Amino acid sequence: MGRILAIDYGTKRTGIAVSDPLKIIAGGLDTLPTHDLMRFIKEYLAANEVETIVVGKPLQMNGQPSDSFVHIKPFVSRLKSEFAGTEVVYHDERFTSKMAQRTILESGVSRAKRQDKALVDKVSAMIILQSYLDTL
Repeated sequence: MGRILAIDYGTKRTGIAVSDPLKIIAGGLDTLPTHDLMRFIKEYLAANEVETIVVGKPLQMNGQPSDSFVHIKPFVSRLKSEFAGTEVVYHDERFTSKMAQRTILESGVSRAKRQDKALVDKVSAMIILQSYLDTL
């Protein structure tokens, strides 16, 4: 039984989350520089059973892809070609950064931690993944 990996792709940093084996709960995994992302995914998939990779799809309010989608689409194409045995899907990521910031604020962490963009990216990946899990 494989896990589900979620990616909140950014041009500088990328947040990553992973599900539990039963695919019920999303947990934050890491935030890393985007240029290290493919190496990380290769290593993670070699060591762990992952059946699906969920990539946040940035959409505008009207449902059309946002400007940042031009960076994500080639990345997803590369994922699909390099990991042909693993399902790769998009999932709506509208408002995840704002939701992540609110979640972090409500959790009572210090001001310095709240301003940590890497934490926001990881929590955003968790929100994308939990939303995807809720649809299953």
